[in-house]
Amino acid sequence: MASLCGRIVLAAAKRNVTYTPVRFCKMMNDPIEHATGIEKRELLAKQAGNPDPFDMRVFKRGPGTKDSPNLIPSAFDARLVGCVCEEDQTYVQWMWLYQGQPKRCECGHWFKLVEKAPV
Repeated sequence: MASLCGRIVLAAAKRNVTYTPVRFCKMMNDPIEHATGIEKRELLAKQAGNPDPFDMRVFKRGPGTKDSPNLIPSAFDARLVGCVCEEDQTYVQWMWLYQGQPKRCECGHWFKLVEKAPV
């Protein structure tokens, strides 16, 4: 009976062991080869030297007057923009900007959406 149990366990252990060549591979392919769609365009833009293809960085406010508003690039007709009105403020004042319509924040700075080519 003991030898029969031993053979069953040994056979089950052999069945579950598999060997694949991936285990012996020392390096992965380039991520650009695996990427598709918007992810691939983002990787290609970063490779071309544009570290922020979606313009997600923080902009410093300029004068922000009605005659020369802060320009915010966007590839769409509208964009959600956050303004930290005072230096020691602990929250962000959010507002929607629409193409062609400058908008004034509660702190008095003006913002305007300008067209940017999509990624």
